[in-house]
This record gives sequence, C-alpha cells and structure tokens, in this order.
Amino acid sequence: MATFARSANVEWNGTLMEGTGTAKAGTGAFSLPVTFPSRIAETGDGKTTPEELMAASHAVCYAMVLTNTIGKQGGTSRRIRVTATVTADKSDAGLKVVSSHLKAEVEGLEGIDKGTIQELAAGAEKGCPISNAIRGSVAITVDAQAV
Repeated sequence: MATFARSANVEWNGTLMEGTGTAKAGTGAFSLPVTFPSRIAETGDGKTTPEELMAASHAVCYAMVLTNTIGKQGGTSRRIRVTATVTADKSDAGLKVVSSHLKAEVEGLEGIDKGTIQELAAGAEKGCPISNAIRGSVAITVDAQAV
C-alpha cells in the first residue's frame, strides 16, 4: 500500500490573546492569518481558525468520497456542493470540537433514484478518511438532497 503525507506550518508571535500567526500549507497552496480572538469570535474578521480548517478538510474529503460513491453506483452528477459546519464548545476547561455537520447538495443527478440520495450520502460518510479520523470524539451528521 502506498502512503503519502501532507504538512502545514504555523508561525506564532506573541501571547495567546494579543499574538498573531500564519498557517501555511506545505505545498504552498495557502497562507492564512490566525489569531485566538478570531477563533472564539461570533463573526469573522478575515482570519481563519483551526475549526474552519477542519471544516474545510472535512468538506473537501467528503465531496470527493460522495462523488466516487455516486459513480460506483452507476450515477453521475453535474455538481456537488458540500458545507461542513464544525461546532466547538467553549468552557472553563477549554475548547472542544463536538460536531461536524455535512450538508450536501447534488445537482444534475442522473442514473440513480433521487429519493435514495440521503441513504447513499450517509453511506459515503462512512468512507470519508476525515470522518474516520474524527469519529468517536466528534459527532458527525449528514444531510443530503438532490436538487
């Protein structure tokens, strides 16, 4: 079996509350600013967070697996849109990621009964490597529809 690795680097300067950082993909695909106040803020300020990066990785991974699952069932789609919403609890004990909700909209589905998309999508989630990495410590839910 072939293995592969990916990396990201973070440079942090300053204290937790006043400091700033930059998260960079090892491939050079992105360089994103991060701060702790951005992490716990109610609204975005143009800086990313670990939870947002987790949501991005979950959404990308799941979109690929769902596309492959549809193909293996003899179907095709014109477009799949996935939104992953990662939720964290903030308490005196710290921050804890508690859930990731995947919402998939499958456009132009052909070759498969549209009424089975939720069941197919739930099964696809079981094959998502990111889901498999977080399952057991993070609740994962899936809501899918063919539009």
